[in-house]
Amino acid sequence: MEFRKEVLETDVLVIGGGTAGCFSALTIDDKSDLKVIIADKANIKRSGCLAAGVNALNAYIGKGETAESFVEYVKRDSENVIREDLVYDIAKRLNSVTKKIENMGLPILKDEEGNYIQRGKRSVKINGENIKPLLADEVNTRKNIKVLNRVNIVDYLVKDGGVVGAIGFSLDEKIIYVIYASFVICATGGASGIYKPNNPGFSKHKMWYSPFNTGAGYAMGIRNGAEMTSFEMRFIALRCKDTIAPTGTIAQGVKAEQINALGESYVSKYGKPNTHIRLYATVMENKLGNGPCYLKTEGISEELDKDLFKAYLNMAPAQTLRWLERNTGPSKENVEIEGTEPYIVGGHTAGGYWIDNKRRTTLKGLYAVGDVAGGSPKKYVTGCFAEGEIAAEAIIEEDGSRKIHKLSDEALQEKALFISSFLANEDSGHSIKQVEELLQEVMDEYAGGISKSYIYNEKGLETAEKKLEELFILAKKLRAEDLHELMFIFEVIDRLYVSKVLISHLRARKETRWRCYQENEDYPNRDDNNWMRYVNSIYKDGKVDIVYRDLVRRDETYEHTNR
Repeated sequence: MEFRKEVLETDVLVIGGGTAGCFSALTIDDKSDLKVIIADKANIKRSGCLAAGVNALNAYIGKGETAESFVEYVKRDSENVIREDLVYDIAKRLNSVTKKIENMGLPILKDEEGNYIQRGKRSVKINGENIKPLLADEVNTRKNIKVLNRVNIVDYLVKDGGVVGAIGFSLDEKIIYVIYASFVICATGGASGIYKPNNPGFSKHKMWYSPFNTGAGYAMGIRNGAEMTSFEMRFIALRCKDTIAPTGTIAQGVKAEQINALGESYVSKYGKPNTHIRLYATVMENKLGNGPCYLKTEGISEELDKDLFKAYLNMAPAQTLRWLERNTGPSKENVEIEGTEPYIVGGHTAGGYWIDNKRRTTLKGLYAVGDVAGGSPKKYVTGCFAEGEIAAEAIIEEDGSRKIHKLSDEALQEKALFISSFLANEDSGHSIKQVEELLQEVMDEYAGGISKSYIYNEKGLETAEKKLEELFILAKKLRAEDLHELMFIFEVIDRLYVSKVLISHLRARKETRWRCYQENEDYPNRDDNNWMRYVNSIYKDGKVDIVYRDLVRRDETYEHTNR
């Protein structure tokens, strides 16, 4: 298959047209005359984590709360290991970015006095099934923003240690895009599909996180030597069984407690009820034979019953359809719950690029926002808006400080040949699907997946590491029959890089504190001296080098030393 090469130039390239990416581009357009290109492997109208909508904004400074109290909440929930400076930056912007998305047309529910209806201290209710189309429509009105839909970016263009653009290919035409930019923002999302999912096979897409976010942004950074942080702080969601629908809608919406099969409220037996303890308690109750576990909804009012039917129909219709087909509902029976497979996602936990206060990565010219930006858990939708805004403002401030240095024709040709090589490979005897499933089986069995109750040990991680190297070899021999399959191959390769770094991070934390997220069987006890630091890594020459960094407090300003 012969590709045509198309070379583009812009001031700012945004890779990933999800929540953070669109908001970054809009902020740049609002506050400057810079030209922006957004490249998205789907269509920005329905791409990213918000593709199907959301019914609440879960990061908001509610009544009686402050930016400072928000930081303390995140810190407490994350066992003190967060970038307080990054979380504080976000917290100070949460309410203003909420107002901005409301002004774009997002319906936010209000009481009779015109105040937002809160679902909790830090959450407001919205009618958000069209939140992504609203963002996309706004982007498409801007003359200085060009959108490349269905373009799969596969690698950065790096010159003299700095990122000067990216390369990718169209999913519809035989075009390889070379995009040069003074600044690049990575906003691609986290990584799903690295572990065996709750519902393998035909229903594998029924998962907590977007199945189309496969760690591409992480992998591009890893391959080019960017410093990464906190991959060992995996995220595992507590969800409605089988449908993998959200539980927070019930837990917060009707204040439903978690109960076991005996009707006992069990979470408090395992510690203070933060996010990972609610999951850990459920796993333990099932192991002890006290399961299944439920959210107690039986007997709720007819009004609340209808509210839940409507809420799930908007954001997770499988749950509503399940109730309807069984002629039941939350008021008639409790909702069974279970944990998902692990993910790496910087919007809920802290895995991602190591960044400074301006959201600059350790690669010059490259910024990271949203789910790929590490160190700041619980940013959710509005936190991603805030980070997009911070990066955009920093780029505007730096405008004129970077000139585009182009790669040689030989270097570009080498990258283009690598992309097209998978279409020329002979049949390796393994399908793309088989290699993907082998990866998920390895991670599940040896790196703390569902089948192991999220527990791992040193020997298992060592085995996983060896098996991953075999899968790298298989992946590079895969054959694509068309452009769609070519995208799948790059997704598998990206997941392999993320898994390799994840294993190194899991081995580096010789302690257990984020229950289930990071459950090290060889080191079950607390070790405060070694716990209170960040586990970072740099990939070089096929090896992952671990770097430990001191904690950064709220009132500190962190900047990279390589600038």
